Amino acid sequence: MPPAKTSYVCLPCRASYKQPYDRERPDRACPRCARALIHAGSAFAPPRRRDTSAWRALSVVLHAGVRFHKSCCGGPGYRPRSLREVKERMAYAESSGEPFARALVRSELPG
Repeated sequence: MPPAKTSYVCLPCRASYKQPYDRERPDRACPRCARALIHAGSAFAPPRRRDTSAWRALSVVLHAGVRFHKSCCGGPGYRPRSLREVKERMAYAESSGEPFARALVRSELPG
């Protein structure tokens, strides 16, 4: 059985690559620019390359440590798709004291 594939992302190129996961090889390089790829998880769905706002929002999410792995029933979970949604969650995290990474994956903010 071949190893399961997972997504790796190059933010400067706005590209995603499915590659076999290998613990022995944690560092991967982008085939286009040779910069380091970020492991996004097996349930990651990339935005369209032209959607710069979505890629900027994704950059914030990935740099906060959020990853998209399959879970038993709920799927990969929510991710903000625009900078407006990221800013709303940042403001909520500051006002509530909730960790930034947890606020980013909230599908709805409390009233």
